[in-house]
Amino acid sequence: NRDKAKVQSALNAIISIASSGQGNLLAASIDAMRARATVGEVSSAMEKVFGRHRAETQMVSGVYAAAYDSAEGWEKLKGEIAAFAESEGRRPRVMVAKLGQDGHDRGAKVVATAFADLGFDVDIGPLFQTPEECARQAIENDVHAVGISTLAAGHKTLVPAIIQALRDQGGGDIVVFVGGVIPQQDYGFLYDAGVKGIYGPGTPIPACAKDVLEQIKASLTA
Repeated sequence: NRDKAKVQSALNAIISIASSGQGNLLAASIDAMRARATVGEVSSAMEKVFGRHRAETQMVSGVYAAAYDSAEGWEKLKGEIAAFAESEGRRPRVMVAKLGQDGHDRGAKVVATAFADLGFDVDIGPLFQTPEECARQAIENDVHAVGISTLAAGHKTLVPAIIQALRDQGGGDIVVFVGGVIPQQDYGFLYDAGVKGIYGPGTPIPACAKDVLEQIKASLTA
C-alpha cells in the first residue's frame, strides 16, 4: 500500500522544481518513486510544466523514385496508377500505420514515400495508435487501403483488431495489408483474419505496390 498524501506531495515537489528551475528534478523523481508514484504519474507531473513532444511524421518525395528506372517496371506501374485515377476520379489512397507500442517506423516511412512517388495518395498515421483510432482515421480520410507495419510481434493481436474495428465503424470494404517481420507460419492466420497481402523483408516495393493496387481494384468491383 502507498500513502496517497505522500505521493501527491512528492509529485507537487516535481511540479514546483520544474516550474522554478530550483532544485534537483532527478532526485525529486526518485523520491516520488520511492513513495510508490508510478512512472506515468511522474511523467504527467513534468508534462504539466514542460508539455509533451509530439513527433511529426513526414515524407520526402522523389528520393525513392530516383533509385528506380523503367527497366524495373516503375514507369509502367506509375502509368497503371494514373489510369486508375482517371477511371475512378481520384488516385488510390492508402494509409500506412503503426499500432500499439511498436515504435519502429523507418520501414513504414520508406514504404509510404515510395508509394507516394508512384502516385498513390498516402496518409501516415501517428505512432502508437490503437486499432480503433487507426480505423477512425482511415475512414475519415476515405482511404482505399490500410497498410500495417509490424516489427514487434503484435501482428496476431493488432491486425485482427484493426480489421474488426474497420468493420465495426463501417469501413469493412477497406483493404488491409501488412508488412514487416512476420513468421511464415502466421501468414495463414492473418489471411484467415481478412488480410489481403503480406510483404516480408526483401519484398520489392514495386511488387508490393502493384499487388496493393490490384487488391484495391478487386475491392471496388466486389
